[in-house]
Amino acid sequence: QDKGTKMTEFWLISAPGEKTCQQTWEKLHAATTKHNNLSTNSKFNIPDLKVGTLDVLVGLSDELAKLDAFVESVVKKVAQYMADVLEDSKDKVQENLLANGGLLEQPWQADHKFCSSSLDTVPFLFVFKGVNQIDNDLKARASAYNNLKGNLQNLERKNAGSLLTRSLADIVKKEDFVLDSEYLVTLLVIVPKLNYNDWVKQYETLAEMVVPRSSNVLFEDQDSYLCNVTLFRKAVDDFKHKAREYKFMVRDFQYNEEEMKADKEEMNRLSTDKKKQFGPLVRWLKVNFSEAFIAWIHVKALRVFVESVLRYGLPVNFQAMLLQPNKKTMKKLREVLYDLYKHLDSSAAAIIDATMDIPGLNLSQQEYYPYVYYKIDCNLLEFK
Repeated sequence: QDKGTKMTEFWLISAPGEKTCQQTWEKLHAATTKHNNLSTNSKFNIPDLKVGTLDVLVGLSDELAKLDAFVESVVKKVAQYMADVLEDSKDKVQENLLANGGLLEQPWQADHKFCSSSLDTVPFLFVFKGVNQIDNDLKARASAYNNLKGNLQNLERKNAGSLLTRSLADIVKKEDFVLDSEYLVTLLVIVPKLNYNDWVKQYETLAEMVVPRSSNVLFEDQDSYLCNVTLFRKAVDDFKHKAREYKFMVRDFQYNEEEMKADKEEMNRLSTDKKKQFGPLVRWLKVNFSEAFIAWIHVKALRVFVESVLRYGLPVNFQAMLLQPNKKTMKKLREVLYDLYKHLDSSAAAIIDATMDIPGLNLSQQEYYPYVYYKIDCNLLEFK
């Protein structure tokens, strides 16, 4: 299939059975394939659910609309979080998700709990509870993983950036410092590269009691050198003050091996933890995406059933069909469907302007067509 013209959007529609439901299906299939394959079609089999009273159906229609919106939001959250977790390989995300698009065609085989029920006892609670559980688990897992990721990023940020702000612990060595001296102390100074010659000429005279030739370049980044310099403790304030006039910045830094070791260990620990959690988290996301997605398609199927009975009456006699429109010919497909089904609705002619909002009519879906129609948008990610 040509990926360019394939939509990640499906239309789930239903029309009343003609002499037989098979005939309804053949008619639609012929009409959409006659004009250069406007869509890829398949039958969408919904088991016969026992129908309650009309009042019950109208109530169910509203409940299902709410449930549909909730389940869709969870499906999207799981998908989006998978994209966040997979960071660099976002192109793989859509594949991962759409691999489950295959479930669209026969959701019922995935779960028989729905099939035996009469409609007024359709386990809404069962769908809601299951998907709600996924939603809550996702919050907890995402919070734990994001926390870990955030702490790791903060540490990594500390070890990056300019010499003025970054951690110097991983740069300096013990031998760069005079340690444990009652009188002497080693300072770390950031010297702009442009001013380095001034530094070499000036540093010994910026204050009294600077140890001659005690400065070395320990590290450089794009703009600056990191230099050390040793002087008497009592001259430090004087030195800092004078250095600032020459744009030499003295960094506050105490050489402390214990602290530096602890930082390094913390970073290793977080990094290992993140790697450990990554695999199980991605597996959980895949499994629960699939669960939520199947639940979503069940809800769509139930909506088609209820809506079809409300529109086409009893006995139950309709064919549900799943269309995957081609991108370039969607408008044409709408026209073909309209011609095919306009007889279902004497008022349809007045309502063909699908942008109109008809009060009280299938409010959950602003678009109105003479046939039952639900869109399933499988483009679940923010990024395109």
